Amino acid sequence: MKRRVVVTGLGLVSPVGHDVSTSWRALTAGRSGIGPITRFDATDFPCRIAGEVKDFDPLNYLDKKTVRKVDRFITYAVAAGDEAGRMAGLGDGNTDRNRTGVFIGSGIGGFETIEREHHKYLTEGPRKISPFFIPASIINEAAGYVSIRLNAAGPNCATVTACAAGAHAIGEAFKIIERGDADVMVAGGAEAAITPMGVGGFAAMKALSTRNEEPERASRPFDRDRDGFIIGEGSGILILEELEHARRRGIEILAEIIGFGQSGDAFHITAPPEDGEGAARAMLAALKDAGLSPSQIDYINAHGTSTPANDPIETRAIKAVFGEHAYQLAVSSTKSMTGHLLGAAGGLEAVVTVLALKDGIIPPTINLENADPECDLDYVPNQARSGDLEVAMSNSFGFGGTNVALVFKRYNK
Repeated sequence: MKRRVVVTGLGLVSPVGHDVSTSWRALTAGRSGIGPITRFDATDFPCRIAGEVKDFDPLNYLDKKTVRKVDRFITYAVAAGDEAGRMAGLGDGNTDRNRTGVFIGSGIGGFETIEREHHKYLTEGPRKISPFFIPASIINEAAGYVSIRLNAAGPNCATVTACAAGAHAIGEAFKIIERGDADVMVAGGAEAAITPMGVGGFAAMKALSTRNEEPERASRPFDRDRDGFIIGEGSGILILEELEHARRRGIEILAEIIGFGQSGDAFHITAPPEDGEGAARAMLAALKDAGLSPSQIDYINAHGTSTPANDPIETRAIKAVFGEHAYQLAVSSTKSMTGHLLGAAGGLEAVVTVLALKDGIIPPTINLENADPECDLDYVPNQARSGDLEVAMSNSFGFGGTNVALVFKRYNK
């Protein structure tokens, strides 16, 4: 018999808030976190807007000496991990450190550190490269730092699957607990790629919006006038826990995770197939894992990137999986407010999906003003909606043709 796995903690650092409550209030209010880039001079860039985490002070979480040794994406993971750990009551001596693990993904990792140290190499020579360059920038160090802070000595892993990395981490952590290899897992994603090379690279692909004069209106998933995604940053972390373990600790259970599906397109390095067949297979696999029929899903937090390609293709995939029920579903993209957090998107959006189930509120897709004939589902336009939600899905798809769907349900004793 499968072990049941529940969610007992949440943590967020996002373009709309430094914690769960602030971010959730902003998202349900339809508030955008997109604005002009302030991290560097973006004057000559085609895209000059992003979803930056604003007024974040890493010294609120780490000492000055440590801050100098880590990349920004690690500080976001630490902050979100701390919040999730507090919510779940970790560190109270009521968990076995050897059966508490960490699984945190990132699509790009320490871009800011890589660019800085490369500049030092070019201008000052190899002897000026920091001895902390490698541990500051490699992706699994987010999981490493979080494990040290939470005294989690169980499985320690990182995924690098582009924009599906955070979702993959959560799904794999779920399976680690389900099969009995851990009782608690800290899982999610972290990203901080708003750098000259990060923005410049995506802009060179013509993947980013150039609606620079209207940053808050630039991310518009499923809208006819969308012209690309907005890069965001932050971290989303969940505490996953075996049900009986959580009950014994007497901790509040926020939701249950019941399904994880994944697939590969085997089609193109950056573009999905027009029919969305790979994404559809990931959703079907998640439903099979959860033991559900398509008609039992109430809400989908869509990948919904605001790119010309993704939104109609994801719509087709949803229709292929859900048939006529696709038109009864609520589907929304919170990327309309946060931008695309790349490897952290799946973590943030899993947190949002859990909160939607817990509070019975569906966050909106803002900036949906002109319907795209190819995108004809209920995308919860512009205003949040109350709903009696039982089961919800979160989709994350990435470059390389990697697709993930997660299924959560409202916890019922």
